[in-house]
This record gives sequence, structure tokens and C-alpha cells, in this order.
Amino acid sequence: MTDLTQLGIKAIRDGVRVGEFTAREVAEAFNAAVAEAAELNAFIVTTPGHALAAADEVDQARAAGDELGAMAGVPIGMKDLFATRGVQTSAASHILEGFRPEYESTVSQNLWKAGAGMLGKLNLDQFAMGSSNETSHFSNVASPWRKAGSNQPMSPGGSSGGSSSAVAARIAPAATGTDTGGSIRQPAAFTGICGIKPTYGRCSRWGVVAFASSLDQAGPMARSVEDCAIMLGAMAGFDSKDATSLDMPVPDWGGALSSDLRGKKIGIPEEYRREGTDQAILDAWEQGKAWLKDAGAEIVDVSLPHTKYALPAYYIIAPAEASSNLARYDGVRYGLRELPEGAGLQDMYAETREAGFGDEVKRRILIGTYVLSAGFYDAYYNQAQKVRALVARDFERAFGEVDLILAPTTPTASFPLGSMNEDPLTMYLNDVFAVPASLAGLPAMSVPAGLNPDGLPLGLQLVGKPFDEQSVLDAGLAIEQRAGFTAAPEKWW
Repeated sequence: MTDLTQLGIKAIRDGVRVGEFTAREVAEAFNAAVAEAAELNAFIVTTPGHALAAADEVDQARAAGDELGAMAGVPIGMKDLFATRGVQTSAASHILEGFRPEYESTVSQNLWKAGAGMLGKLNLDQFAMGSSNETSHFSNVASPWRKAGSNQPMSPGGSSGGSSSAVAARIAPAATGTDTGGSIRQPAAFTGICGIKPTYGRCSRWGVVAFASSLDQAGPMARSVEDCAIMLGAMAGFDSKDATSLDMPVPDWGGALSSDLRGKKIGIPEEYRREGTDQAILDAWEQGKAWLKDAGAEIVDVSLPHTKYALPAYYIIAPAEASSNLARYDGVRYGLRELPEGAGLQDMYAETREAGFGDEVKRRILIGTYVLSAGFYDAYYNQAQKVRALVARDFERAFGEVDLILAPTTPTASFPLGSMNEDPLTMYLNDVFAVPASLAGLPAMSVPAGLNPDGLPLGLQLVGKPFDEQSVLDAGLAIEQRAGFTAAPEKWW
């Protein structure tokens, strides 16, 4: 039999449907792969029983001749930001350690309804705050990739580093991620997989631990563009419990996929040619233009003049929203409670947060509280919101001329774990190419483009018009077919 862990969503689903193998066989193969990969630290909690129970349901439904869902028989990893009934949901933070929700997030419920099972809860940067998966209370996630000739542990990206590591290591065929300022796209680029952040509102935020509510968006991470399209279709949909949810039908993105880009115009933003970007990434960008041209697209230069202000604006808006969202973690209703003898209510708040939040989370809460405080609200927060509007307007104008934008996903390939811990600002620069699309709420995807001279993956990013995930996926498919990226990390774990 084929090594089932080498298969993606479509191959597993179709194989189960025709009886080539059972859903239980798939779940058993991936459960075993997860158990063998403890060194990656991709999972905070494993749930082999959930994967097997979901698989048995699919096998029974197939035996009864029932129609199978879009994700039938596919066991996935669930980022530990999504509430899962009865299973610890910690956001990789000590303050929520041991919290087992009595409810299910809308996105995870949609996936279970489509026939998926859960291999476990994936590690991440604490409260999704980070670009390297080094801020988790449950220790760092390691990338399955290593530099050629080196054993140095590399970053899988963040915040969805557990997701990217698990998919790249073939211990999960796919995983959920969330993207606030690049947390699906950057880790996908670092580990040589695909990941798409849909239009803001496409996937419900209900039951997802909040970081920055006006930016957070769930999306799929998988090994192919088609697998991302299938999984996104299962995740997306209107949800009355989320006030920002889009009340729009969910297209059949997978069924409509086409790599024929004739008649499409692809914009190349000059402002993304930043100093400090690796030459290998600039070369991949040039190659990407040639691939899209070969697919029939016309390449057009565009300008996004406010790009240079996007990152500073993001690092005001996101921490401001975080300081508001994380105020609920106070030791009163759920999660950690630190109550020293004789302490009052304010002492309990302070002690609980001091013990429960990690350094990066505290840093962002302090920044956010500062920019929202009297005397600074107008100078910082309001100004950042105005910049956000200008960034969105830049995209709107560009999309008057072109259908899509092609850019690098990240300024560098993956870096060694620990190499940027002393300089948070350098770490924040990892998000420089990903943040503008997040501020504008646009669909954006990272697709593998090749390897750099060190043998590490590089990603190209496609940004589309609002609600036009189809064009983003189509262009991603065109790149995927021409790049022929089949490289996989050598197993060391």
C-alpha cells in the first residue's frame, strides 16, 4: 500500500471514496507519524481518539452508501487557537493552560461536519503573537527543514509554526492556521507548503481566541493549492454568531481551479523591492513573473506608495486591539488564578497576568495600552487607522488596473531558532510583505517557489481583490505547476 502519510487532502478523500483504503487506516498512519515526531514539538495535545472516531464515522457512512463530505477521511491538525469542545484550548499560553471549552469553534465544527478528524492541537506563538514560534509556553516548535550540512534547529515561522511544521513533516496532511499579519503565509513560505488567508470575514472568528479582532482571519495550510482550495471551502461560510462574517455563498474554489491566466493582469509593486531582502528571494520573484507570463498573464508595474507605513501602523493597531481583547484574562472566570494570601482583587489581576502571560504578550499589551491611553490615542492609534485606510486605498487603486499582485512572502528564508530573540524589531520585519494585505482585509496566499542556496524553501505571495479567492488560487496553481516544487525535508526527528 502507498505510504498514506505522503498523501494530501484530495488524494486521501478520493482514495477513501473509491475504497482504495479506509479512513481508519489513514488515521492510524497519521497518528503513528505524530507519535514519532515528538522532537518537532508541533503538537501541544494529541487526540488520536478523535481522529479514529471521525474516521470510523466516515467508513460507516461509505458502507451505508451515504454521501461523503469534502474532507471525508482526512485527519488534520488544529491550531490551538480554535476552541475544541472538551479538548484543551490554551493559545499556547500558561494563562489558559488546562482550559477545556464546553463549545466548538465554528471553523472546527464546519470541518468535522465535512468529515475531517483531529490529530491534535498544534503549537503556536503565544496568543498568535510572534513570527518564529518561540513565544509558546509549551516550548519552541522546530522546522523539519535544516540548512544543508547543518544540524542547527530552524524556525518554522509563526504564529502558525506548529501547523507549518506538521504539514511540511508529513505528520498531518493539512492544518488550520490563523493570519493576523502574516501568520499563515510566512510559516508556509518558511516550510515549503501552501497557505491562504481569505478575505476578512470569509471564515468565522467565533470560538477563535482573539488577538486583533479587525485583522484575525482563519485559513488552511496544506501541501498543494488544490488542497487549500478544498479545505477553505469546508472552513468558510456565514456565521450569525460573528458580526464580521460575510453573508455570501461559498464558491466551489476547488472545482473551479484553472491555471489558465489569459486575460489576467498581474501587478508588480516596486515598493516591495526592499533593502535587506535576500537575493534568492528577489530572483524567485523574477522567476514568478516569468511563470505567470507563461500562464498567459500580462505583467504590469503598479505602485503601493503607503507600503512603508504599513508595518508601523500594524504594530500600533494590533497591540491596541490585543490589550483590549486580553483584558478578559484576569483570573476570575477561567484559566490561571494567582491569589497570594491576603491579596485583594487588583493584586490577583496583576499576579495572574504576571505569571500567565509571556514576555512578548506583555510587550504587546504594554504597547497597546500606551497607544490607547489619554493623550496618545489621537497621536498614535487614530493616525495608524488613517494609514490603514491609505494602504487599503493603494490596493483599491492598483486593482483598478490589475487583477492580482505578485510579491515575495518574506524578506528572508527561515532563520535559526534563537537568532533574533534579542531584537524584537528585526523579528517584526519578517512581516513586512505580509502585513499590507492584512490591513486591507484582502485574500493572499503563499506558494512554494523553490529552494535557496542553503536548501531552504522560499515562497511567493499572491494578493487578490476582496472576495476573489478564486483568482488567487488560480494564479497559485499556475506557479505551483511551473515551479514543480517537490522538495521535502530529510527526516531527522
